[in-house]
Amino acid sequence: MTMEFSERIGRVEPSATLAISSLASELKADGADVIDLSVGEPDFPTPTNIVDACEEAMEEGHTGYPPSNGVPELREAIAEKLQGDGLPYEADNVIVTPGAKQALYETVQTVVDDGDEVVLLDPAWVSYEAMVKLAGGDLNRVDLAPHDFKLEPALDDLSEAVSDDTELLIVNSPSNPTGAVYSDKALEGVRDLAVEHDITVISDEIYEQITYGAECTSLGTLDGMFERTITVNGFSKAYSMTGWRLGYLAAPEELVSQAAKLHSHSVSSATNFVQRAGVEALANTEDDVSEMVEAFHERRDRLVALLKQHDVDVRTPDGAFYMMIPVAEDDQQWCEDALEQAHVATVPGSAFGAPGYARVSYAAGLERIEEAVERLADEDLL
Repeated sequence: MTMEFSERIGRVEPSATLAISSLASELKADGADVIDLSVGEPDFPTPTNIVDACEEAMEEGHTGYPPSNGVPELREAIAEKLQGDGLPYEADNVIVTPGAKQALYETVQTVVDDGDEVVLLDPAWVSYEAMVKLAGGDLNRVDLAPHDFKLEPALDDLSEAVSDDTELLIVNSPSNPTGAVYSDKALEGVRDLAVEHDITVISDEIYEQITYGAECTSLGTLDGMFERTITVNGFSKAYSMTGWRLGYLAAPEELVSQAAKLHSHSVSSATNFVQRAGVEALANTEDDVSEMVEAFHERRDRLVALLKQHDVDVRTPDGAFYMMIPVAEDDQQWCEDALEQAHVATVPGSAFGAPGYARVSYAAGLERIEEAVERLADEDLL
């Protein structure tokens, strides 16, 4: 028997970040000491109070099916958090999902039809492209690399890219993979274009708590944007809960009612007791988050200084925990060489729409970051 597969699944490739991680795991299994700077995962443990809240929830019997859109306590806590950010969402505007990635997937599937145009700001997180292709959408990309990954000086390019035919624009600030935090003027430019051309916008704010002196404005707070913005966020990054799989989308009720259909027929719901831990995360982890961000800040500064010693100039990120390093023109080969020769795992920039760069994550200890730079320099890769 020859198994046949759908045309839609043939449109996408496996995640480049997970592919590199798999290669790194193979080397580790063979005994190599690999410094993995490829995966976007905080190296801090989940705060103890969150773990305790989860255990308590299980002991109290919260192990059955929860309401599909999320337990009321968490949806209300999320709405309160968003209201504090200036977004007037209520609990009925929220769907709790198994990770922010699922929230993005459900949104794209709900909004995008075959042939619809979707605009991405490159470099862009690898899964946006796959999600759009699975939905049958057509991509139009705006390159921010010539503008030091800033959006504001690229607004003219964005203006040329969008039109009345544009169905969706995806904005990610702070950005994965660049760490850029888009200025208020840049977001106001997005607002003006979205209103002019009646474009729906996803605001992916998964890194909004991880910034270094930069103010992070939520796109939906701008005049004219609340009704056309889907705000996506989650618990993985700020609360070091990557394996817990907990995220959410917040949107006008008309979108929530449609996305909820896909949600209920696919994942059913996020895990009951994990949602209870999410309530605790929102309420009582401010100090833990601040300590983690302070550590990331120190690592960022150290990495920039180390690269400068080797005459490698980088755009200093204002948020998240990633940095784009200029490498060889064939960035895929450079990353393979870095892994095989220096045993340092990174991700090719071409996976994000930015050839000639490699993304490194500084979600690793200072000593490992320093050793990684030393290894790359020893192999003449810097």
